[in-house]
Amino acid sequence: MTLEHSQYFRTPKPRPIQPPKLHHATFMTMDVDAMVAWYELAVGLQPVYYAAHAAWLTNDEANHRIALLRIPGTHPPIDKPHSAGLHHTAFEYPTFDQWLDNYVRLRDADVRPVVCLDHGMTMSMYYADPDGNGVEIQIDVFGDGGLSKEWMWASQEFAEDQVGPQFDPESLVVARAAGLSPEEIHRRAYAGEYPPAQLRTVMTFDDPWPSRIASDPSLLDGVGYPATEEA
Repeated sequence: MTLEHSQYFRTPKPRPIQPPKLHHATFMTMDVDAMVAWYELAVGLQPVYYAAHAAWLTNDEANHRIALLRIPGTHPPIDKPHSAGLHHTAFEYPTFDQWLDNYVRLRDADVRPVVCLDHGMTMSMYYADPDGNGVEIQIDVFGDGGLSKEWMWASQEFAEDQVGPQFDPESLVVARAAGLSPEEIHRRAYAGEYPPAQLRTVMTFDDPWPSRIASDPSLLDGVGYPATEEA
């Protein structure tokens, strides 16, 4: 069997004359309230419109960045960590201190990252929302999208390893308190000098649904359809 590449493989990539920007992501959920509360805590997304069946959230000038829909017929996912589909959304802080301060704030609220990775162009902490969707909170270590893009394209390091080493975020907090600069902390993290106590299977999030269903078997019935009035 001969593998045929797509039309975009090593060929000029046709694009719209004026490419659009990514605006928002939409999730189907069975619990709008839990998702709204988590995203407001984790990344400051606040509802512009909020109802039992849906919510639209934003944390900037856009009318919404994430939408949550509780559509009739929605049912729990099966083997979510290994199902095809959206893996995670990502949010970026402009400075290292803001990024690390956010980790401390969430840690103190007992919200902890699943895995932390220094990808080389970003330092990233990955969380899981109540439905088991991944949420990356990152800092661009170059502080410049053009430079980080060039590093991804041209560096031998990224060609050899697109994931990077895991790091312990508490070690970063200690290093900053000791006076190390963000650049030095990144250098050491990328060199693997801040490993977590226990390495994790990279980029796989835990599945919250088996325990949720065990606690509430009615979830298997899915979101019900509204009752209709008979004439």
